[in-house]
Amino acid sequence: MEKELEKIRNDLQACPQNHIEKIALYKGIELYFFTVKADSISMEHPKWKHIMEINYCHLGRIGWKMDNGNEIHLGPGDFSVHTLDACARSALYFPAGEYEGLTLCINLQELSAHPPKLLSGTGIRGEMLYEKFCKNGTFASFAGNEETEAVFSAFYGQPKHLRTAYQKLKSLELLLYLEKMELGQNSPLTEYQSEQIEIVRKVHEHLTQNIAQRITIEALSKQYLINPTTLKEVFKSVYGTSIAAHIKEHRMEQAARLLLETNLSIAEIGQQVGYESQSRFTSAFKAYFHTLPKEYRKTHQG
Repeated sequence: MEKELEKIRNDLQACPQNHIEKIALYKGIELYFFTVKADSISMEHPKWKHIMEINYCHLGRIGWKMDNGNEIHLGPGDFSVHTLDACARSALYFPAGEYEGLTLCINLQELSAHPPKLLSGTGIRGEMLYEKFCKNGTFASFAGNEETEAVFSAFYGQPKHLRTAYQKLKSLELLLYLEKMELGQNSPLTEYQSEQIEIVRKVHEHLTQNIAQRITIEALSKQYLINPTTLKEVFKSVYGTSIAAHIKEHRMEQAARLLLETNLSIAEIGQQVGYESQSRFTSAFKAYFHTLPKEYRKTHQG
């Protein structure tokens, strides 16, 4: 692959919390495994139409802010197909603060000139993939299904001596799937305007900074001038869960920290994370952690 692309990978890996593993599978086909702990990363590179990426989200979430100002997000199981002209000046966002996934990077010119032997006679060529998924800088993104998950999940967790063979096999199986895939077969993911995404990020920040308060969606929609339905839809696209579920997760994580790092009573901790009633807090905590707050403190402090 081009030196500029390799430099981007090296720059990303310069942060000790990030890890990238690169595997050369075939001529012009490389596999990258990403483990990233960050909120965002700027990714600038030339507009290469001949380099195609297939991105798969394994854990966490990843989002791209595109040249047109819109954003698209992948959650666990989702995947995208695009050439590097679609994301030449994009910013990568990780709403969960972390991301684990893989990228199959394909030189479409090499694929046409030197296809792997198993693809002989299939009609799978770089031109076909470009016309089907990437023409005019299209960023195609899809929700996963049982068939795609069976392919992608096999890239992970294989015995060491079988790992490379699985990776080579599954990369070709993925190309076979894309060849037969009808574009209406997988549910396309929705792009949202950058203004909507920015509002949702402000809402998220407001909620997490005022975790002791109970704030309704109606109040948020009035404060930030956004339709309640749109707010709920965009929030779930970015953060992967409903507003209520996401904030409950933050409340429980904060409660767990307070249990271990302070001597506050159970009732006081409940109030600090938005529960006026100790019994309701205890019930919510047990449902989330499968143990009572008192037992959690005793077990983890001991």
